[in-house]
Amino acid sequence: MMALNDSLSAGCPTGLAPPETTNAPDSSAFVRRVGGQNRLGLTIRGAKCGACINRIESAVKALPDVETARLNLSTGTLDVAWRGDLGANTIVLAVSTLGYGVSPQDQSRNVSDEQREERSLLIALGVAGFATANIMLLSVSVWAGHGEMGEATRRMLHGISGLIAFPTILFSGRVFFRSAWNVLKRGHANMDVPISLAVIIAFCVSVSETVRGGDHAYFDATVMLLFFLLIGRFLDARVRRKAYVSARELAAMANRTVTRLAEDGQAKSVRASEIEPGDRILLSPGECAVVDMKIDSGLSEVDDSLVTGESVPRTTFVGMSLLAGTVNLSQPLQGRAIGAASDSLLSDIARMLDAGEQRRSTYRKIADRAVSLYVPFVHTSALLAFLGWLMAGLGVNDALLIGVSTLIITCPCALALAAPVTQVVASGRLFRSGTFLKSGDALERLAQCDYVIFDKTGTLTLGTPRLVDEIAPDILSNAAQLARASRHPFSRALVEIAGPGPIATGVREFPGLGLEGVIDGVTCRLGSAEWVSVNPSHTTSSSLWFAKDDERPIQFHFADHILDDAIETIRTLQRAGYGMEVLSGDREEAVSDVAETLGITKWRAKASPRDKVQRLEELQAKGHRVLMVGDGLNDAGALALAHASVAPGGAMDISRSASDAVYSGGLTSLPRLISVAKQARVVMLQNFGFAAAYNLVAVPIAISGHATPLVAAIAMSASSILVSLNALRLNTMSERL
Repeated sequence: MMALNDSLSAGCPTGLAPPETTNAPDSSAFVRRVGGQNRLGLTIRGAKCGACINRIESAVKALPDVETARLNLSTGTLDVAWRGDLGANTIVLAVSTLGYGVSPQDQSRNVSDEQREERSLLIALGVAGFATANIMLLSVSVWAGHGEMGEATRRMLHGISGLIAFPTILFSGRVFFRSAWNVLKRGHANMDVPISLAVIIAFCVSVSETVRGGDHAYFDATVMLLFFLLIGRFLDARVRRKAYVSARELAAMANRTVTRLAEDGQAKSVRASEIEPGDRILLSPGECAVVDMKIDSGLSEVDDSLVTGESVPRTTFVGMSLLAGTVNLSQPLQGRAIGAASDSLLSDIARMLDAGEQRRSTYRKIADRAVSLYVPFVHTSALLAFLGWLMAGLGVNDALLIGVSTLIITCPCALALAAPVTQVVASGRLFRSGTFLKSGDALERLAQCDYVIFDKTGTLTLGTPRLVDEIAPDILSNAAQLARASRHPFSRALVEIAGPGPIATGVREFPGLGLEGVIDGVTCRLGSAEWVSVNPSHTTSSSLWFAKDDERPIQFHFADHILDDAIETIRTLQRAGYGMEVLSGDREEAVSDVAETLGITKWRAKASPRDKVQRLEELQAKGHRVLMVGDGLNDAGALALAHASVAPGGAMDISRSASDAVYSGGLTSLPRLISVAKQARVVMLQNFGFAAAYNLVAVPIAISGHATPLVAAIAMSASSILVSLNALRLNTMSERL
């Protein structure tokens, strides 16, 4: 149902003026040659719903030699691939002919365009709201003095209202007028067409009534109509801007520079997109790999927790493959690119995010169907009402008023506000408890979920190792003197317990082994079991050893701490009947321990991003609606493809952007979020039922001539107010699964 609002409140295409394609740069300069294919990225303006996707993709695919054409609705980007001599400008023309703005995609594009759109709508909304308040004050005076007020006074008040309404309609109404004109001149129609007609005709009739001294003018109804509709348009724009962030963040990561080594050993920084399979690459300490590579030389430790969820750094070896997103911790590494940047794990995750957006667009099918039926219904009803009364002998002016009343009373304000107002109230309630709701249709999908998949690291656990042993203060102090010189997670965990202090003399780090330094004139070592001459079979991968001279080595055990509220949250969800499992890229030992402690019987370790997506698809094929809870880059694809998704506030930017909600009040926020979502869904359905009932009653009244435009506007406003009041009940409902 939330999707229904996307088209009814916003229209399609958008009312903002699209960029002029005639002034755009030659698109052929932006064509890329990849694997024998020509590829072009275009920025599309005005696409608002699934019907737009089908229309644009079909038009482009109909061109000769085009192999693929895919439009991402949230980011507004169209990716086209073709072979042969097809000109890029031909593709641009095919899209612009449909009435959409189109220009070559700017890889440096940020959210400024979306922010400008949102700011423009907010200003238009503010102007309409201010004008509505002032015109209503004048209208109340006219209503109160009806039958007693003189014609000159009434005409003066109507005239002042008209002077306020005229610039307001020109300024705030341009959103709808431009959209209506863009589609009409190309032989199409959308919801902004009847809205524009109602506003223009109602204003013109009001001017006519004012000039001839009539009792009623409808300037208040006209401006109020714009005000209510702009609320829905503004909410829609804000949701779309939030949706664009995930793609922007991932593109920023994938477009970092890479140090490429020439055959003579000279290093040169190039964009990741310029790397080809077989190119030699230098990965410096602290640098993140942005292409998949195989190590040729160098010994270091790497942190691949972003892409695998593995909580313990790994020691590298010659021939080892590193996935894009892996961070080099200590020593320089040299290797060769396994594939192009477009074939890396980061690109795979980007495609998963894109696929997730397209899959969610199926929720807009209801809106597409509603628009195709609603527009002709509104036009036909108003026209038949006008012609019918005209043929019945009514004057042109009175028949026109009935037609305008029909347009106004059938305006989908209550229908348009049914979902957004509920979302705003629910979002505010959740925000006050530390949860930020991001996606436009998240409430409905969260309420439908029956199965929960948890990532482990950073979601059920703290995500950083903690020392679990009781260590003598003097030993801890000595070990910390070595640990302070290292970036290793275990070293940082040790220093966190020991606190600030000195660093040992002459500390050296040996990749894959450990640290060595001098403390009080004695050589000490901190690192792996073999580094301190201990049999490796007597240790685990989650431990460090400290040895001072010839003294017996001391072992430090580390563990990923389970969040304090995880057990309570899991039990609450289990009592509510939710199925659940843990899906992590971490070691089997770590994942099994956490799952057993929390009472979760299903779990899987060493799961790659693709494995997580495959598991989601398996569950969805069985009829489950899966809620994914994760925080890492390796979770981004699953977060996008899940029926609904949630990320903690400390998650990566990409994961937060790919999710539907972000919580910061602890894991207990999850049951609260689901509870509010279920309540909001009930209220939303109630609002839609009321809006439908309103139209069933109001339309016959308007067509029969028993509702003036003023009465129609009041009825429309009253329906919107009742919908809003019903949504406000969410603030008083108790949270219970």
